Amino acid sequence: MTMRHRRVLRTLSVAGALLGALALSSCGGGDSGTPASGGSAQTGGAWIWALPAGFPTPAVPASNPMSAAKVDLGRHLFYDKRLSGNGQQACAGCHLQDKAFTDGVAVSRGSTGEFTARNAQPLGNVAYNPLLTWANPSLLVLERQMEVPLFGENPIEMGINESNKAAVLHRLADAAAYKDKFAAAFPGEADPVSWPNVIKAIAAFQRSLISGNSRYDQMLVGTAAFTPAEQRGRELFFGDQAGCSRCHNGFNFNDQVVDAATVAVSTPFHNIGLYNVGGTGAYPEPNRGVMELSGLFKDMGAFRAPSLRNVAVTAPYMHDGSVATLEEVVDIFAEGGRNVPSGPYAGDGRLNPYKSALIRPLGLTAQDKADLVAFLRTLTDTRFLTDPRHADPFKAP
Repeated sequence: MTMRHRRVLRTLSVAGALLGALALSSCGGGDSGTPASGGSAQTGGAWIWALPAGFPTPAVPASNPMSAAKVDLGRHLFYDKRLSGNGQQACAGCHLQDKAFTDGVAVSRGSTGEFTARNAQPLGNVAYNPLLTWANPSLLVLERQMEVPLFGENPIEMGINESNKAAVLHRLADAAAYKDKFAAAFPGEADPVSWPNVIKAIAAFQRSLISGNSRYDQMLVGTAAFTPAEQRGRELFFGDQAGCSRCHNGFNFNDQVVDAATVAVSTPFHNIGLYNVGGTGAYPEPNRGVMELSGLFKDMGAFRAPSLRNVAVTAPYMHDGSVATLEEVVDIFAEGGRNVPSGPYAGDGRLNPYKSALIRPLGLTAQDKADLVAFLRTLTDTRFLTDPRHADPFKAP
């Protein structure tokens, strides 16, 4: 590994590379009216974002501008099992709409039966993520990240490789509906059915998955009210005692955000004391966080803080899906880490030497913890979870 690569990983500032890859020109912006779950209109060929109140315009690469035709094509490809080496699995197999586009299991099974090492992340508001995996600071845009599930060999997810790549593309080219959809999404191209265009279309669909119509959002604009427990939980969440908003803040409830007006990007990673195998500070292989790329022990167990939007429907939690319920998540943070009393991963994560200073015992009562969970449940956007614009187009409504 080069020293230059190590410096990039240590600074965790990807502003130059990321902003160079993105077009920061605006194509519409967030309105100040009623929250919405994303959407668009087609006006003179331009994509117009219909964004929830307080949401900035997403950044979009100049090489892949948004269009309704492209999003429609991407939606079909996202749900199409033909887009896998053996024709057995779609992208949607690991990203289910009713679970905010995650899959409800600890780790996911690829098209050949191989399991991933990490928990599938939800895709709501993925357009605002400057980094796109749990712990890889080098994957900066959806178009690049999409190559991993499509063509990756360790693990195998969609199972597309050099021996079947042409055949999979022919499946799409031979479908009459796709001929029209590719032509509409990429007008003027002599041969629009190509792998670069497949990836661009799916990325455009993913960017359209905007979620911002939860009860929390409705409360902010005065169209809903909180229960006393939810309000107490909100005060704890944003207050100094629980301090949840130190890593889960802003409109997207996380600490890594990029939008069309972004000038500099902060991309922190955190060790939350989930493991301390044998009292050495180690996390179980192959889930050791940024350390796997940097080679630095101080990056042990450092992962990205996910957005908490729709968190009530995205169980199980953490990078490895090892925490089953929201109540358990709150318990772990309240204790300042997790103690694993027995088994191969035994160790007291509360004592992990690489743990973030932000993770500490919080002194919460049982009522405090219940109130926090009540607040977190207000972040569920039920319209997003059922929006027909994001649903499987191959199923009857």
